[in-house]
Amino acid sequence: MKRKINLPPNLKKPMRISACQMVSGLDPEENVLHALKLIGAAAESGAELVVLPEHFACVDRDDRSLLAVAESFNNGPIQDAIRTAALRHNVWICAGSVPIACDDSHFYNACIVYDPKGETAARYDRIHRFEYRRGDDEAYDESRFVQAGANPVSFRLTTWDGVELRVGLALGFDLRFPELFRSLGTCDLILLPATFTETTGRAHWATLLAARAIENQCYVAAAAQGGLHECGRRTWGHSRLIDPWGNMVSELPSGEGIVIGDIDPKLIANVRAMLPALDARVLY
Repeated sequence: MKRKINLPPNLKKPMRISACQMVSGLDPEENVLHALKLIGAAAESGAELVVLPEHFACVDRDDRSLLAVAESFNNGPIQDAIRTAALRHNVWICAGSVPIACDDSHFYNACIVYDPKGETAARYDRIHRFEYRRGDDEAYDESRFVQAGANPVSFRLTTWDGVELRVGLALGFDLRFPELFRSLGTCDLILLPATFTETTGRAHWATLLAARAIENQCYVAAAAQGGLHECGRRTWGHSRLIDPWGNMVSELPSGEGIVIGDIDPKLIANVRAMLPALDARVLY
């Protein structure tokens, strides 16, 4: 059965969203202050939804350091700051990822969404854990400290104009696993906070983002870390918004800042009507 997006007659404009790009350092308090400034700038630009990058509160070479700042779910200064910002600016905020305590040696890499009232609307714990090795120069193994999540997560978002959108959540390394995005159901928008390395980002970032948007016929908003970090790590950046046809709406190549773009429900509906690929699926 074809899914329809109900467009009320009073719809005047698409929903504006912002993807924030950061170059987070080692001090969580300072990083959160930078995030709050970006949220404020996005809200002033008319954004209804603001997406922070993965690990916005701290980026280090070793995930062990995140154990020290891991918080209990719904209880901690990082979560309190973002929750308060959502309420203050009357916006939805996707808190890229927050380290949520699991046990003494592991934490969940959790993407938490707050509604404009400051209430928790959704939480997704990243399922796929990043592992990469290029000789002795560059190596990562998140399984040492990150506890894998178990369930895909999507949620309902109502815009200021009363349009209900289905929004899926994914994080960083998840981008390489199309089966995760299929399991989210038919989404209108996918949020992807990320900390792609410069090496893997340069090779695959743009291609994978476009593929996820095209195959799911939806918008993809990617908020990334982008630059040389205090710890010496270098991330790819190129935060961007991709439309359902795979076109790039807006992008920030590197450095701290915001990407602004509009989510147009009419375009989603038109693309799916013109090329009903989602309805033609045979394998599930």
